[in-house]
Amino acid sequence: MKKLGYVVLIVIFIGLFLHSCINIDNPDTKNSSLTTTQNNQIFFREYPTQINVNENGIDYLQSQAPVGIFGGTLIASTIGEGPKTFNPFNSKDNISSTMSEIMYDGLLSTHPTTGQPIPKLAKDFSVNGNDYIIHLRKGIKWSDGRLITADDVIFTWQNIIFDGFGNTSTRDSMIIDGELPTVSKIDNYTVKFTTPKPFAPFIRNLSTPIAPKHIFEPAVKKGKEYFDTFLSTNTPPENFVTSGAFKIKEYVPAQRVVYERNPNYYIINKNNQKLPYLDKLVYLIVGDVNNEVLKFEGGELDVIGLQGANVARFKEMEKHGNFEVYNLGPSTGTMFLSLNLNNRKNDKGNYYVNPVKQKWFQDKNFRQALDYTIDRKNMVFNIANGLGAPLYTAESLNSIYLNKNLPAYDKDIEKAKALLEKSGFYRDKKGKLHDKYNNPVEFDLYTNAGNAEREAIGVMVKQDLEDLGMKVNFKPVEFNTLVNKLVNTYDWDLVIMGLTGSPLEPNGGKNVWMSDGTLHMFNQRPAGYLKDDRFEWEKNLDELFVKGALATDFNSRKKFYDEYQKIAYEEKPFIYIYSPLVISAIRTKFKNLYPSMLGGLTHNIEEIYIGK
Repeated sequence: MKKLGYVVLIVIFIGLFLHSCINIDNPDTKNSSLTTTQNNQIFFREYPTQINVNENGIDYLQSQAPVGIFGGTLIASTIGEGPKTFNPFNSKDNISSTMSEIMYDGLLSTHPTTGQPIPKLAKDFSVNGNDYIIHLRKGIKWSDGRLITADDVIFTWQNIIFDGFGNTSTRDSMIIDGELPTVSKIDNYTVKFTTPKPFAPFIRNLSTPIAPKHIFEPAVKKGKEYFDTFLSTNTPPENFVTSGAFKIKEYVPAQRVVYERNPNYYIINKNNQKLPYLDKLVYLIVGDVNNEVLKFEGGELDVIGLQGANVARFKEMEKHGNFEVYNLGPSTGTMFLSLNLNNRKNDKGNYYVNPVKQKWFQDKNFRQALDYTIDRKNMVFNIANGLGAPLYTAESLNSIYLNKNLPAYDKDIEKAKALLEKSGFYRDKKGKLHDKYNNPVEFDLYTNAGNAEREAIGVMVKQDLEDLGMKVNFKPVEFNTLVNKLVNTYDWDLVIMGLTGSPLEPNGGKNVWMSDGTLHMFNQRPAGYLKDDRFEWEKNLDELFVKGALATDFNSRKKFYDEYQKIAYEEKPFIYIYSPLVISAIRTKFKNLYPSMLGGLTHNIEEIYIGK
């Protein structure tokens, strides 16, 4: 599923894909780790895939990376106020998801370079028609010493996900003709999932975290309202029982999240020693990007995501510094300007959006005029320092489903003015834009405060739109406040936002594009809103996502996803801006790094160690 993205560089937990994959070239060079060169060339090391081994009756996953040294800490960072929850089933934003999913593994994961599904808590799996047979690892344990069994898997999927607890995005993405898959226990270490129909995206959902039944069941029995606060940021660290490489040790609000190694982790090295190598993983909660950069330069951080404006300076410092800069290729997420098309009333009878503004935002000519006014090339040059490319489509530039038949175009202010005139907008003698009812065109533009890149985009969008005579009130706000506006209160006009994503599986965007999706932010429907007030193009999107998920081969699926991109391209509920290169830096003391476009820089955190 897609989540609201926050920082430029995020370790994204990419979903799984079975029928097609990306194969990234791995040049045979002595220095095949990336370096960001003048032509932005990207190099990746070949990742040594982990293998299954059985030691003393326990089914471990064994690292094939060089054996490292135990001990030490890696210090990373996150911008804003920090996570809203540590419960992976409640998280709706990328920060909370990252912080919680560190502690809980799924049945499967994704190979960081091929995109193929690979085992995690599962020892192996097989697909036979609509049936997915999962064999769990025998003998592996939760952090409290209890065995991980089929009962945990059944409970997670049936009693949490399928029963609609927490964030229902995963559940909603798997509904097929009104039916959900079923899950059944074959024995203590074997589980069978069955989908109502062949469902291509299902395999990717098996990366969803598995919960310890003995910990989560009491919370589920207390009901959904209680579950929504379960494992909140106020929960004592000793109450967490986890399966991931790390478990929480300390959380200091607005300052840091500290994780310690899980002594019962099921991945071992080639000497059969339990990983991870690191003793601690720390996330400092920093106020903004500038503060993050200062902390890295001051030695307080070990890894950092770089925005375009800082890359050249970091490349120069790299020559004499103790870090290396990595270019991980185009972002797998998307960044966009969105308009609020919601014309509904709340329970007090008031419109969520001013009815005057709502008429503008629902006007296709108005949306297209904004689109033609945005100077994407100028933004790439001035904000991303040329390290990126304009984006016009709903799929990322590295998506295997990208519709390459949708043409790019430059800023065209005259075309924008002509579109507005078609809908009766006019400029007065002072150049101020009015609608056909003589209302001056003025609205608020939001983004998340502290993200220098998005704030810079906001300033440029404001300037571009003022060329049309619009008055734009640019209002950066704290990220959690912004998320609340987008998905709960709906009281916003325009927003600059980003979504994480996968270049392997478009169905992850179902919760964005389906009319009842939890992130259908441009026309969000309150819970229980039954009236069928969809635009025709929304109805078409609903049909395309259903058909795309039920098609079983790549070429058939791509036809449906090409069409959804075409609709998004023409209707403009999201006006896409540009796709930055994902560039990061990490201290050279860290070894066993295998950076990749799919996995990021620290996807194999359990194998990373500090060298001498």
